[in-house]
Parts: sequence; structure tokens; C-alpha cells
Amino acid sequence: VSRGIRLVKPLSEINSPAGTGAPAARNTANKVGQAISDLLRIPVLGRIVAPFGVHGWLRVHPFGDDPEAWRKMPQWWLSADVDAPAGSWQAHGLEAVKLHGDGVVAKLAGIDDRDASEALGSCYFGAPRDALPPPAQDEYYWADLIGLAVVNMQDQPLGRVKSLIETGANQVLVVADGERERLLPFVEQIVRTVD
Repeated sequence: VSRGIRLVKPLSEINSPAGTGAPAARNTANKVGQAISDLLRIPVLGRIVAPFGVHGWLRVHPFGDDPEAWRKMPQWWLSADVDAPAGSWQAHGLEAVKLHGDGVVAKLAGIDDRDASEALGSCYFGAPRDALPPPAQDEYYWADLIGLAVVNMQDQPLGRVKSLIETGANQVLVVADGERERLLPFVEQIVRTVD
């Protein structure tokens, strides 16, 4: 028996089996609703964790492997709530991103001293999809994984990706099925494919 899971389209986009009585119009409405939701979701790139120095620099925790690729982005969008709708994220010009020791620091326009950087608190940063560099082969933005259905290799549904957790060693998928949640490592040995 093959072990592992697959991530597939959101459950609302999977055709219901014959005889379940799910009307085609509702399936179409679900697909349109999901498409709009996907367009409005801000992919979260990381979190601001602390001020860095006295000139407004910020220590950030990236949720990805290549934060230097963000240097070409003109802006970051900030929000205290990772699940906030796209319209409530605030744009800030990005002046610089650089590696510093074993971490990453960034400088945003208008954040010019330690007081201003402290006022931001521990918020999330992201960018609209069209502002992001394209992911490399077999790499995914977290926002692209949230909402995907999770099925085992025998096509038995396990739930839907609710969120991800950064553990240091690897990311962990939080898979929800009603009240039940599973934590599944996002590693090649467990996640066989992402459709």
C-alpha cells in the first residue's frame, strides 16, 4: 500500500458523485465564489518579529526559502490579521531586504526610526499575487495551498488545508475535517503531489 497524501483542488471544486443531488448551479456558484476568494487572498510572505537598530529596520521571519527574491518588489502589504481581506492590508514601500547573520532584515519607506518600527508590532507582510515573483518548480506560496482538499493515496478525503505552521525543520499542514484537525509535515515523503 502506497503511503502519503495528495493535495487537490478545493472540495467545492471536486464534482460530487452521481446521485448526491448536488445541483450543477450550486457547484458553479461554489467555483465562482472560490475563484473570487483566491483572487482576494493576499499571499503571506512572513512576519515582522522585532525592530532592528535605530533607523527603522525590521527583523522579519520569512515563510519561504528565498527572501532575497523579494528585493525586486516595490511594496509590501502589512496586516495584524493573517486572515484579513485583501482590502484591509496596508501598502508600504519596500526600500531594502537583506540577509543579516542567520536572519533577514527589511527597510520600509516611512519607517525611519525605532519608535516607528516598534509601532508596527508583530504584523504579517505579504503582497498581491501579481506583485510576487513566480515560485520555482515544486515550490508553492502558502496561500496557494490553503483550501486544497487533502486525500490519501486511496482517494479517501482527509479534509482541507486550513493553515500552515513553520516549525524550523519544515512546514506543517493543518488539515481540518469538521472539528478534527490533523498536523501533516509538508515534506516529499508525506505529500506526494500537489495538483
